[in-house]
Amino acid sequence: MTVKPTPAIDIALARRLIDTQFPQWAGLPLLPYAPAGSDHVIYRLGENLSVRLPRHDGAIEQAAKEAEWLPRLAPHLPLAVPELVGVGAAGFGYPWPWAVSRWLDGEVATVDALSSSHEAAVALAGFLTALHRIDAGTTEDLTGRPLATRDTATRLAIAKVGDAFDTAAMTDLWDTALAAPGRGGPPVWFHGDFHTGNLLTTDGRLSAVIDFGELGVGDPARDLIIAFTLMSAETRATFRAALDVDDATWTRGRGWALATGLNAYVHYAAVNPRVAAQTTRQITQALLG
Repeated sequence: MTVKPTPAIDIALARRLIDTQFPQWAGLPLLPYAPAGSDHVIYRLGENLSVRLPRHDGAIEQAAKEAEWLPRLAPHLPLAVPELVGVGAAGFGYPWPWAVSRWLDGEVATVDALSSSHEAAVALAGFLTALHRIDAGTTEDLTGRPLATRDTATRLAIAKVGDAFDTAAMTDLWDTALAAPGRGGPPVWFHGDFHTGNLLTTDGRLSAVIDFGELGVGDPARDLIIAFTLMSAETRATFRAALDVDDATWTRGRGWALATGLNAYVHYAAVNPRVAAQTTRQITQALLG
C-alpha cells in the first residue's frame, strides 16, 4: 500500500474540527502532545480527553476499528485500553476520520525502567493470554497476513541495512522463522503492534496498552515482538514461561520482531534517533533469541 502524506496538521485545524463537530468540548484547552507517533498527531483536550489525527492514509481505519472493537475487548483485559468517545469526520481540508478518546494517565514504558522487571514480564504475558482467549470467531475482515507475506520486503531490508547488523545471522533467522511450523489452532486476537512505545506505566507499573491500529486475528506470535523491544534475556525467559510459548511460536515471534524492526529501521532510523535506538535493540535482541 502506498502511503500518501496528509495536509499540514496544526492546532488551529484541530481546534476547528473539534469546535464544529463536538461543540460540547469547544471550551476545553487544546495542547500538543509529544512525543507523538509516526501515524498520528496527538493533542490533549482538557484534562480528560485526547485527540488523534492520522498523519497519512495508512492510519485512517484505526478510529473506526478501535470504536467498534475495544468496547468488546476491554472488559476481558487486565490492563486499561483506549476508550473512544467520538469519531470525527473530514473537514476544513483534512480528509480523514479522527478520534477523541479518554485520556489515559501514565508514562510511556522504557527499557531502562522495565527491562529487568519480572513483574512486568508476567503482566504482559497475562495481558496477551487474556487477549488470545477472547472469542475471535466472527472477525474474518480482520484476518492478519501471515509472516511469509513479508518475505520480499524483509530480504530487501536485510540487504539495504548493509553492515549495520549481521547479514548472515539475519538471513538465517528469517529462513528459520519462515520454515517454522504454523499455528495449529484457530486464529486468535492480536494487538499487532505490541512494542514498548504502546505501553503506559503508572508509578513504575504497567497500567495501559494503547494504539490498536493493527488489531486483528491470526497468529499470536505477532505479539511476541514485545519480548525483544522491552525485555532482557532473563525477563524474556520469565515472559515465555508465563505465556507458555512453544518453540515454533517463539521462532515465528523472532521472525516478526526481525521483520517489523527492519521495516521501521529502514524507513525512520536515518531521520529519527529514537526509532534508530529502539529498532536497533529490537533487531539485536531478536537475533539473540
